[in-house]
Parts: sequence; C-alpha cells; structure tokens
Amino acid sequence: MLDTHERFVVSGPLRIWTERVGDPELPAVLMIMGSAAQGVSCPDALVGRLIERGVQVIRFDHRDTGRSSVVDFDAHPYTIADLGRDCLAVLDGYGLQSAHVAGASLGGMIAQWLGVHAPGRVRSLTMISSSPVRAWARALAGEPADLDRLPPPTPAYLAHQAAGLPPGVESDVALFRVFNGPVRPFDEPAARAMLELALSRATDPAAAANHERAAWRPEADLLAPLWSITAPTSVVHGDQDPLHPLGHGEALAAAIPGAVLHVVPGMGHALTSPGLPEEVADLIRL
Repeated sequence: MLDTHERFVVSGPLRIWTERVGDPELPAVLMIMGSAAQGVSCPDALVGRLIERGVQVIRFDHRDTGRSSVVDFDAHPYTIADLGRDCLAVLDGYGLQSAHVAGASLGGMIAQWLGVHAPGRVRSLTMISSSPVRAWARALAGEPADLDRLPPPTPAYLAHQAAGLPPGVESDVALFRVFNGPVRPFDEPAARAMLELALSRATDPAAAANHERAAWRPEADLLAPLWSITAPTSVVHGDQDPLHPLGHGEALAAAIPGAVLHVVPGMGHALTSPGLPEEVADLIRL
C-alpha cells in the first residue's frame, strides 16, 4: 500500500486536486497525464516503481477532470500553456523549487512547455507517447509542414473514432483496447477498474472534453523552439502507438539537444499491459 497524502492547491481561481506519494524529503517526480485524464490514470505500479528508485511522486487532476475545478470554457477558454501554469502551481503548492517532470501524450506537450518556459523548475524531462508541440502550434498558425511530416493515427484508431460509440465506461474500455495496441496483452479488468474509478470521482465527466478544445487553441508560447530545452531529456515511445505512431517520438527526440529515445517494443498509447507500467517507470529520467 502506497503512503499517500491528498490536498488541493490553488492555480489562480482554480482548485487542483493533488496527491503526493513517498517521502517529502526526496526529489520529486511530477506526473502529468494526458488529455481528459485524471491523476488516477497514472498506474499505482508505475508510482510504486518510482518510489523504489528513491523519489516522491506527485500526480494530480488537470482542471476539468476528476476533483479539480470545472471551467466554463466558452467564458474562460484556456490553452496548453495554462495547463502548464497549473503544473507550476502544483509545485508551488508543495513548496518545490523544481522536480523531475514526466508527461504522457498531451501531458508530454505540457512538459515541453515547462522545459522551454520554466527551465529552472525542471530537473529532467520525460515525454511518454507524445508529439512535438511546436509542430501542432505551427499548424495552428497556418504552417502545417511540420505536422504533415508526422505519421497519422492508425486505421484501428480512426475506425474506433468513426464508430461513434456513446460516452461511458464501455466506450472508454474499447478506446483503451485500441490504445493498448495489438501486440501486448490488454489488461481489461485493470483498465475497466481505473475508468470506473475516474467516472465515480469526476465532478463533471463531460468537462474533460475541453482539453481537446484547449489543444487546438493557438498559443504563441508553443512556437518557441524545442532546441532551447536544456533539461536532461528522455523520450519514451511505443512502436505500436495508434494515436502518435513512432515517428512522433522520433521527431520529438530529434528536436531536443541530447534527448535519448527509448523505443518500447509492443507498447501502444496506454499503460494497460501487465508489467508495462514498471518498464516505463524504469525509463523515466531521474
């Protein structure tokens, strides 16, 4: 059983739910989860392995997810940069000058923003199943060339999206089955338990869709070159990722000086295969 401490921190007018696991005197790892994902989507097995490596771990609910504040997006639209500022508020709430930062998918894009715009707060960076945020920002600015060079989602993922399943746990389980990829076994009971927990603790389950709107809002901050990142950086990417195929991870690693690319055989876009959370935890840069 992991030794945990929950608290809310303040980010401007918002309250962000957080959880710290481990010894507060040890260096911290800030886990940033992906679009519409709560902190509980970060597997306990991954957190436990990081604790064994000698750190404390902080996971949290993004705004519009879980127990954190719900935002009226039409009245108060936000961007990836604002999600990055929430991360800084989490560090401030725990009195942390800096942390190792690990982000998955959209969380990896938020991590890139932190590496560029808050370098003093970042001890190391690990991007998991992510994509170069600058490519997306350039596309929004009318310069799609970088994005066009990245591989599109796989037919399996596009078919799932086209199926238009009604929202709910069954639809989410089906999505995570696709995210898992075809090679490694899919731990459906564990995925279902996580998704049911997330639904049970969400103040407004529909609000999480605002992350997709945030990701497509232009933001000048995101155009900053990734070569300005100075933190030691690792990129962890599966060779079976259906949403961001491996070319996204390769491009991200190539854009950051000294970045190390770890290709995980058989890994898709989710940590829903037995043993995979521990394997990825061992690749997080400390």
